[in-house]
Amino acid sequence: MNAALFPDLIVNGELVPHALIAAEAQNHHAPRGKPGIAWRKAANAIAIRTLLLQEARRRGVEARPAELGPGRFETEEEALIRGLLDTAVAVEPPAEAEIHAEWARDPSRFRSPPLWEVSHILIACDPRKAEAARAAREQAADLAARAAADPHSFARLAAAHSDCGSKSSGGALGQIRPGDTVPEFEAALRGLGEGMVTPEPVPTRHGWHVIRLDAVAEGTPLPYAAARPRIAEALEKAAWSRAAKALVRQLAAVAEISGADLEPV
Repeated sequence: MNAALFPDLIVNGELVPHALIAAEAQNHHAPRGKPGIAWRKAANAIAIRTLLLQEARRRGVEARPAELGPGRFETEEEALIRGLLDTAVAVEPPAEAEIHAEWARDPSRFRSPPLWEVSHILIACDPRKAEAARAAREQAADLAARAAADPHSFARLAAAHSDCGSKSSGGALGQIRPGDTVPEFEAALRGLGEGMVTPEPVPTRHGWHVIRLDAVAEGTPLPYAAARPRIAEALEKAAWSRAAKALVRQLAAVAEISGADLEPV
């Protein structure tokens, strides 16, 4: 993607480097031959991030990076945004009647967690490095096409090309439950039927994945008492998300932004 063909992104007088948007664009899907759509999505995402960072600094939020895993910490900017949202976004827990009404609307929606049997091929890269991410995606897309053309070749392709230790077992990760993997990987699993391979590579912070759902055991329906904590958490998260989006709208309403429109693409 030639960044010189796209307009500068300026948020409240702050010029955002083209390289930052180009790196973010690797995480956004666009039809082949239409890189402007990925750029627009990326510019909108970076504009929102910049607005939040500016507001965090205006409020004097202190960056305290949290540990995400063994030896992995948030960046300073991630910590600033989290600190801002912790300060500026607050919601009340849902009422009991609201929780019960959500369950009663369709009790069959609430089930015990599924169990997935999964294999994958990982082409590792740093998503922040645009050229490396692009090359990794191209390699992963080629492997996805080869796996789709010959499903029996998946284990051989994983053994030959995967950057994950599971390559020694043909890419097999064994049994996975919800929460065992990063959100993007889990979201891809939920969109697959048994025996299916992701038609497009799936990006995560580890790189690009070609994923095969080898088998799935669906969960069983839960009674209200068992489903209640999950419903309450989901309703509270939804309320929090609405409040966070409202904060972004408030910041955007008084901001001067060029190079992004913050409209859905």
